[in-house]
Amino acid sequence: MRLPGTRYQEHGWEQVRKLLGLCSLQAFRQIEMHQMLEPGQHGALLDAYTDAVAASLHGYARSARGEAEGNSYGESVYELSLGLLYELQAQPAYWAAFAAAMASEHARSGAFWDDPAAEGVLRKKVNDMYATLRDKVDADNYIVATGRDCSPNKIYTYRMLDTAYREIAGLFAAWELNAARVAAILGRELAGTPIEVRQLKSISGCKAEWVIRWSASQEQFAGSPGPLHTRSKRFASLKNSPGKIASLLTEIGDYEELSANMDSIEEWQTEAGEAALWLEDYWRVMSESELAEAEGRQPDDDRIVPPPELVAEDDEAEPVEAVVDQGPAVSGPELAAEQSRAGELSLPLRYLELARSAQEAGSWTVRMLREESLPIRLAVYHKLLGPADDTYPDAWLDPVTGELPTLQQLAALDQISMPTLRKRRNEAIDKLYAANAAAAQ
Repeated sequence: MRLPGTRYQEHGWEQVRKLLGLCSLQAFRQIEMHQMLEPGQHGALLDAYTDAVAASLHGYARSARGEAEGNSYGESVYELSLGLLYELQAQPAYWAAFAAAMASEHARSGAFWDDPAAEGVLRKKVNDMYATLRDKVDADNYIVATGRDCSPNKIYTYRMLDTAYREIAGLFAAWELNAARVAAILGRELAGTPIEVRQLKSISGCKAEWVIRWSASQEQFAGSPGPLHTRSKRFASLKNSPGKIASLLTEIGDYEELSANMDSIEEWQTEAGEAALWLEDYWRVMSESELAEAEGRQPDDDRIVPPPELVAEDDEAEPVEAVVDQGPAVSGPELAAEQSRAGELSLPLRYLELARSAQEAGSWTVRMLREESLPIRLAVYHKLLGPADDTYPDAWLDPVTGELPTLQQLAALDQISMPTLRKRRNEAIDKLYAANAAAAQ
């Protein structure tokens, strides 16, 4: 689920929760846990806990879990975990509540934190602390982003409705196996394929009445009351407020549609990339004219020509073949590993090998990015020129789409995460612009 300003409500939360739980257990072995029973020591204990968990998190920064995508904005699980840990310093009330829960458990079970069998209890209490903290953090950021009031409870409500929609969508997708439940949600007997099954494309199309009936039918079909029909007063008013439910569903859907446009930002920045490449040539031509004037020579008419180092000094000179650093030779096992990765991505087995060979020997961009891997170079072209361009060699293209591999495929080929790929790609582009700026001076 995406909402303005929120960072912790998406698919990566489960991994964030697990990583913080794991690192917290490691931290508890290093700090004086008996100080949980001494309110006067809670501040110092929080400092010690933060330092210990931060050190543990740094150790997992390059792990598969740490580098996994935490949300749709490119933040990794590690980055989100570290951010939430430091939010705990800014919101000490959540640490105080955690300490109170630990003290209550101690009153029942003694120093349970010393018992290896009690790790499950410790994890649950840590999970509860961070789950409530994340809703507070996201609620505050929502207020900053929109200027509208929000509370942790409202964030929880958004999440409940998002979960309800996804369950309803799943039931609709398999309606033949869940005909009775779907009929209960729609409020009518089914006669053939319900039109709503085909119409429900996003949460914006989910009707409030369906959510209310879904919750009401939970006890009959799932064995426990739905969230709108429990004894809890948290959602008691919602089941009688379909208009409010509809408004919240629409808000979630509208923002998800809006923010989804950013997922394919490269596709609509092609013109900006082409302009940047044109400016590269423009800056080079202008710098040559300025240099000629400074040396007292008569400058030629300004026109875009090949870079001077690639032009023979006179008509009779032998053309100089530019050499591109293809990087270290790839060994047999490495080639086999490359082919395996390419095969898993439905690319030609020799894709990386042939794509390396197809790089233009005299390319200024290739020379500037000689220290970058081939997938990073291709990601740069993907960003600047778009996934399809007439200048791309056939060996660079995915035969199925006729375009460059997707960023996800390039990240997998380079054995890095998507956030890391984007970071290195952007750094490479900055390097190109810096080189142009230096040449123009």
